[in-house]
Amino acid sequence: MNVFYNREGVGDVLLVRLQPGTPENIQTETNGDVTLIRDSEGQLAGFNLFHASRYTDLKEGIPETLSESLVTDIQNALGKNDVDVTLEVDLSPKFVVGFVESMEKHPNADKLHVCQVDVGEEKLQIVCGAPNVEAGQKVVVAKPGAVMPSGMLIKESELRGVPSSGMICSAKELALPDAPAEKGILVLPADAETGAPFKAEG
Repeated sequence: MNVFYNREGVGDVLLVRLQPGTPENIQTETNGDVTLIRDSEGQLAGFNLFHASRYTDLKEGIPETLSESLVTDIQNALGKNDVDVTLEVDLSPKFVVGFVESMEKHPNADKLHVCQVDVGEEKLQIVCGAPNVEAGQKVVVAKPGAVMPSGMLIKESELRGVPSSGMICSAKELALPDAPAEKGILVLPADAETGAPFKAEG
């Protein structure tokens, strides 16, 4: 589940995406302040909550960070509008500190590397094209389900025939202030805790 809110650009509407991708041949159904969006097979792809600020406090202009209280507010809003949908949400952090355990050249692409990255509770295989990635680094990993500042959704993928789960991020991709112009991932201090949520300072 991904949530977006931009009052200046869209109005007082909370956009909730439950399935990755953009459904084709959508069908809509409106109950009060809620418009449900279903795909061509009738599966619920997401919904819009109008007059959202009546139901919950929101930060403007950025993808809203999911929290237990926000999910509760949205669930309550659905109930108040007689919408019988139960939200199932993964609230685990999506931007975490990773440790690059190993790195090998991609078998089908000269400029890509296949990295095995420890992110605490699991290990992810991530295909990375950054010129400065190396084994032994602490890095920022956007796990599947993360939404980048650009609005891009990170999901399981396959790059040149090799599965990739997540992305090793640069400072620019994370929209950090004073991000260097040259290409390359953000390398964290060696004492950064593997698996800990990543939070930009300031």
